[in-house]
Amino acid sequence: MNLIQRSFQELFPTKEFQYQTILKYNKKLGDFNANIRLQSNLLQINMNHKWKTIDHEIQMGLIQHLLLKLFAKRYKTKIKPTFNIELYNAFIKKIPQMTKITHVEPTLLLSFMRVNEQFFHNLLDQPNLKWGQDSKTKLAHYNFHNDTVVLSSIFQQASEPIIDYLMYHELLHKKQQFYTKNNRSYFHTTKFKQAEDLYPNRKQIEREINQIIKNSKRKQTLFSKLFS
Repeated sequence: MNLIQRSFQELFPTKEFQYQTILKYNKKLGDFNANIRLQSNLLQINMNHKWKTIDHEIQMGLIQHLLLKLFAKRYKTKIKPTFNIELYNAFIKKIPQMTKITHVEPTLLLSFMRVNEQFFHNLLDQPNLKWGQDSKTKLAHYNFHNDTVVLSSIFQQASEPIIDYLMYHELLHKKQQFYTKNNRSYFHTTKFKQAEDLYPNRKQIEREINQIIKNSKRKQTLFSKLFS
């Protein structure tokens, strides 16, 4: 019995397993990322190659995490967290300790140093720090799988207070991580929101962020009109 079938039957013991399976490890996905695909009766899971050396019990937790996304609504049953899923969640929280620094943008490094000193007593380890695409919706995010803070490139010319506020939000994710309940992960908890509210002059900074987003959208609209 392969890992996918074992994971499925432990997760859904009353359901019949009717699928052909493919499990592939590759270097195309980001560190410790994975995805799942179902076509007809072919169930395929792709994992980043780093998963290949991880204990099978933890890999099963990842597979069950993906299976829940695919089948939970279809089966309409409440699934209690399995031992494997709990192992997987614990492993994800430890990834930052295993991750090497491979990418650091100078502007973001200075921001990290300021925010770490002012709000976290210099206790946070430095993550990877990158500019992302010029997104107007996903302004910034923290990736637990590779310990990386990414800020939208629309803020590359923004003031220090704006960049620091975005950095603070993402470093809160790094510090507080997440908790799981009923197989769902929660990131913006009450504790998180309370800590976010402590940031000085937050409302004014958020107004300035909204203005940057509006200006960026205007520039994009103008560009498309000029070259349409």
